[in-house]
Amino acid sequence: MARKMLIDGELGKPSEEEVHYDFDLFVIGAGSGGVRASRFSAQYGAKVAICELPFDPIGSEVSGGVGGTCVLRGCVPKKILVYGAAYGPELEDARNYGWEVNERVDFNWKKLLHKKTEEIVRLNGIYKRLLSNAGVKLFEGEGRVIGPNEVELIQLDGTKMSYSAKHILISTGSRAHRPGIPGQELAITSDEALSLEELPKRAVILGGGYIAVEFASIWRGMGVTVDLCFRKQLPLRGFDDEMRAVVARNLEGRGITMHPCTTLTKLEKAEEGGIKVHTDHGEVIMADVVLVATGRLPNTKRLNLDAVGVELDNMKAIKVDEYSRTNIPSIWAIGDVTNRMNLTPVALMEGTCFAKTVFGEKPTKPDYSHVPCAVFCIPPLSVVGFSEEQAMEQVNGEVSVYTSSFNPMKNTISGRTEKSVMKLLVDAQTDKVLGASMCGPDAPEIMQGVAVALKCGATKEQFDSTVGIHPSAAEEFVTMRSETRRVSANKPKTNL
Repeated sequence: MARKMLIDGELGKPSEEEVHYDFDLFVIGAGSGGVRASRFSAQYGAKVAICELPFDPIGSEVSGGVGGTCVLRGCVPKKILVYGAAYGPELEDARNYGWEVNERVDFNWKKLLHKKTEEIVRLNGIYKRLLSNAGVKLFEGEGRVIGPNEVELIQLDGTKMSYSAKHILISTGSRAHRPGIPGQELAITSDEALSLEELPKRAVILGGGYIAVEFASIWRGMGVTVDLCFRKQLPLRGFDDEMRAVVARNLEGRGITMHPCTTLTKLEKAEEGGIKVHTDHGEVIMADVVLVATGRLPNTKRLNLDAVGVELDNMKAIKVDEYSRTNIPSIWAIGDVTNRMNLTPVALMEGTCFAKTVFGEKPTKPDYSHVPCAVFCIPPLSVVGFSEEQAMEQVNGEVSVYTSSFNPMKNTISGRTEKSVMKLLVDAQTDKVLGASMCGPDAPEIMQGVAVALKCGATKEQFDSTVGIHPSAAEEFVTMRSETRRVSANKPKTNL
């Protein structure tokens, strides 16, 4: 029997003749969002199927794996490599703590790579079991939409099967973008960077976003010579300018060569081996590996959406309403394929809201306010709420800025000269905390708790009245008593 659907508080009227479908919901794409939506929909009693491409550590148009980009070739394996890279500097710091570390400390890249692969294979199996335990039918193969209520599944042997569903959910994520520069085929993306057979001695990275600065930190921590090229004056466009400057200073302090306001014009094989990297400033940098980290594009190319009439934007992302519904009433989309807020926890939220809306009879819109995030460079940056630039644009009146820059206690003994920086933005009229930022060790772990406070509408007075944990870096967030500066709203944006 077809299910009733609750939208905007009204039950959709069932048709005079109930239509039989193979499934209540068919999901294309078993990444974080798709798996969440499938499991939660099944818990509401829906008959659910999901399809995903066969597993491979390096994704392509014909390979993927249950768990998706984040679990298999994104956040999780990257964080494993960040942990591995952090041990190099930690071993240096350990000497002043009494550890007699030999001058020569060898790093075995292949061992770490093997352990990383073992872990993502384990997680792939866990995600499959989650689906099975929830009663979701998993198909391995490529799914495409061939009608408002019909999905075609191309199986591994090439045979095609067709399934009908009252609702179709697309959660196919995104893929790395390659810039159109001569010789770009010599470069790699983050997919390949996570599975390199040999650790390079010299790497050039093009890009200034999350992936670029994270891999710069990873490779540098492992002893690689790293050149980071990016178009703006500072990396991490869109983040707070003051915190971007802190990240840039830390990257440089750790030995990464920064090339601001720089892009690449050509890559070519060098006769002596390696790659000649040409910049728009006439420089030539030699590298063993060139990583292009210039953004990601929605995975819509092979879904047949144009033929069905699903509307896409100019980036080929699926256009959806505030409930994640496309212009075709039976077709929905969540996650990076919609290019809204491209973070794994956001895709999980969207999947949860979809299940509540469609099968839980509780229409729920995703809430994109106060979403915390982190950049896992070394040391990491984490933020929630407004940046100073956003606050000046969106707040009527003045914004009080509180900052704290200090040498972490650990560094006082190790001798590392790398300051932690924290920042709070407060509406001067209402005392409400508008945003928080931190660059320093454990920033993401600290910021998750701060995000709860901001979500609850905490004021600066409430922060100040909270007793800190001592000695810790986190206590700085409740001891910043003196206003650093006060800025007026509606100032023009910077172009850093």
